[in-house]
Amino acid sequence: MPTAASSPVDVLIADDDPLVRAGLAVMLGGAPDLRVVAEAGDGAEAVRLARQHRPDVVLMDIRMPVMDGLAATEELRAMSDAPEVLVLTTFDADAYVLRALRAGAAGFALKDTPPPEIVSAIRRVAEGQPVLSPAVTQRLIDRVVSAQDHTGRRRAAEERLAVLSDRERAVALGIGQGKSNAEISGTLFLGVSTVKTYVSSILTKLGLNNRVQIALLVHDSGEVENHG
Repeated sequence: MPTAASSPVDVLIADDDPLVRAGLAVMLGGAPDLRVVAEAGDGAEAVRLARQHRPDVVLMDIRMPVMDGLAATEELRAMSDAPEVLVLTTFDADAYVLRALRAGAAGFALKDTPPPEIVSAIRRVAEGQPVLSPAVTQRLIDRVVSAQDHTGRRRAAEERLAVLSDRERAVALGIGQGKSNAEISGTLFLGVSTVKTYVSSILTKLGLNNRVQIALLVHDSGEVENHG
């Protein structure tokens, strides 16, 4: 979280319901370290305003006209100096949520989440921390990934993970199992700073944005089931 001397976290709100946008803006206005810099009513406007205002975090509704939140998330995460994206949804097991996470969203919050928790989630994603528990990740996968495409997805995930060294794969597995860097450090007898270095290397080699995407890829490959 920014200190008093640092710049506030700039937030863009994207939701097609003006009442939701207004409520979020009022709520975030009460947090001294957060600043709403723009509001968008659809995904295309969110992308345009993000390019203009360069927010740190975008609160992204999924179902919007013109361009939905999924397509907007993909465009935002492809930008240089991309903002973090926190998905807002009414359901915690929505196929669109999982696709947004695969596109690089840092996590999601339910729209009925208590205001202090949404504020906390924004602060965490601004710091580069994913807002998604391993249990929720697994539930999303179980609920929305069909058995029909599972074989193809598993094969593709295995091929992507094949570029990692044995130690990197072990760290990736730990992330897939929901372990923190400290927990992975204890399991693999490595320093926490060394684990962080491996995580950075994994992200670079796989072309991913965050730990959530690593966890999803490891789940897709079947590694978590094999080591369960």
